[in-house]
Amino acid sequence: MIASLRCGTGAQPRLRADALRNRERIIAAARETMVEFGAEVPFDEIARRAGVGNATLYRHFADRQELIHHVTLSVMSRTADRAESALAEEPDAFEALRRFVHAAVEERIGALCTLLSDGIDPAHPDLLAASERLEAAVEAVMGAARDSGQLRTDIAVGDLMVALTQLTRPLPGWGYPRTKSGGGCLDFDKFVHRHLQLFLDGLRAPGRSELPGSAATLEDLRHHRP
Repeated sequence: MIASLRCGTGAQPRLRADALRNRERIIAAARETMVEFGAEVPFDEIARRAGVGNATLYRHFADRQELIHHVTLSVMSRTADRAESALAEEPDAFEALRRFVHAAVEERIGALCTLLSDGIDPAHPDLLAASERLEAAVEAVMGAARDSGQLRTDIAVGDLMVALTQLTRPLPGWGYPRTKSGGGCLDFDKFVHRHLQLFLDGLRAPGRSELPGSAATLEDLRHHRP
């Protein structure tokens, strides 16, 4: 999972509203362009996509590592937001899970996990907090579906996050950089929601078969990280 970066970013000073908007636009543009072109996408392209000058980008982010750190935080926060919103707004627990899963793929977790994995420091306090919030939000969605009797009981948060990661990771030959002929991560989208629905059907209780092994938690995934 995307869990965090070795970088020395600390508390950020309070920004004016216009500066905050620029910062958010840069992070969103960095996320999009890194998925399309790879983690080494030129800052010029990120600034162009964000609609800001290069000087504005560097004023907010001194280097690529700092920017990647904040892209990672943003993706984790947005994914947790989607889980919390789905649980709060959907009256049916399994529909909340379905909504979250389909919304979460829009964060490109699988593609970004591969791209941003270098230099990860799981002990970074910002990323630890983001990871804990994300895990709690996803567990709450799954717990509600499980308590309603609609989610099979041999599935845990780690199982779901592994599936989301794998289903949003480009296949070999569909990766980076994007080509003019259309190869690249974005062309993979038309398959993702279809396959996610097949996966969700397999999560419904009662299960049609016994799963090998045991349910995976995020702690299990951390222990098996290379």
